[in-house]
Amino acid sequence: MTKKKDWTKGDLLNVSSSYWRGCSLQAGVRLGIFTAVDDGYLSLSDIATKIEADERGTEHLLNALSAMGLLIKENDYYKNSSASLEFLSSKSPKYIGYIILHHHHILDGWAQLHEAVKTGRPIKKRSYGEEFERECFLMGMFNLAMGIAPNVSSQINLSGRRRLLDLGGGPGTYSIHFCLANPKLTAVVFDRHTTEPFAAKTIDKFGLADRISFAGGDFNVDPISGGPFDVAWLSHILHSNRPEECQSIIDKTVDVIEPGGLIMIHDFILDNSKDSPEFPALFSINMLINNWGKSYSEKEIISMLENAGISNISRHSFQGPNDSSILCGTV
Repeated sequence: MTKKKDWTKGDLLNVSSSYWRGCSLQAGVRLGIFTAVDDGYLSLSDIATKIEADERGTEHLLNALSAMGLLIKENDYYKNSSASLEFLSSKSPKYIGYIILHHHHILDGWAQLHEAVKTGRPIKKRSYGEEFERECFLMGMFNLAMGIAPNVSSQINLSGRRRLLDLGGGPGTYSIHFCLANPKLTAVVFDRHTTEPFAAKTIDKFGLADRISFAGGDFNVDPISGGPFDVAWLSHILHSNRPEECQSIIDKTVDVIEPGGLIMIHDFILDNSKDSPEFPALFSINMLINNWGKSYSEKEIISMLENAGISNISRHSFQGPNDSSILCGTV
């Protein structure tokens, strides 16, 4: 990837103030502005009333969102842009507001990045409520995975595989699409017990409750149940854990895979130099702020897989949004 070398003063100032735009978007979602407007054409006072907010404050935010192109203002009335109607109104099936709210919840930590760098420890952040934060995270992950899983399941050949382990699979998005693409495949989503209601609801929505089950547990502490398996999918698991924890997770996974089984690691994988691609490098900072994990390089993950006895390791051609990629190997 080509790195930008010649930064101008304008570039630096734009990056430094880019959180203004992010915060405006997050406030619009948090206040429900895009949902309130939906496919209508509302006045300032109507919107302020609907979101139960001060009219002066609402006007400033509506004008900023209009300047960003997220709302369209005509004669002191506002309507959603086509993108806002499609992605930011909670009435839309393509709503991505949950992940935007998750970004809002971690913003307080990013504002203290300098302290995380000085101490090397996660930052204490304000709480917006444990249940609400969990819902936003899980549903946000579901929304993002829904944009990726159909492509992954069509590009990875699981023909002949019978039983999939979806480790830390959350709402079961990848299990769903792997099973849809492979009619003889069954799956187990292994994740914390608190995730089960979200998974059950999502799996049932796709009519796959007879082929996808849920096993509750903490893969850092508990043995992995539901095996044996002949294929395992670990999506965005490693980056939340220390290297020794990652090795343990991979070792546990290998223990429940039959000989000849396939293991797939999907994550934000850094080049071996660790200074590219940009998003995985920035995501390492997000982990510094929030827990003890990081983005790992291809070499680091391959080493973990080899230590667990995995062979025939290769990088799949798939490349997802934000430079996510997949390493595969056989037991």
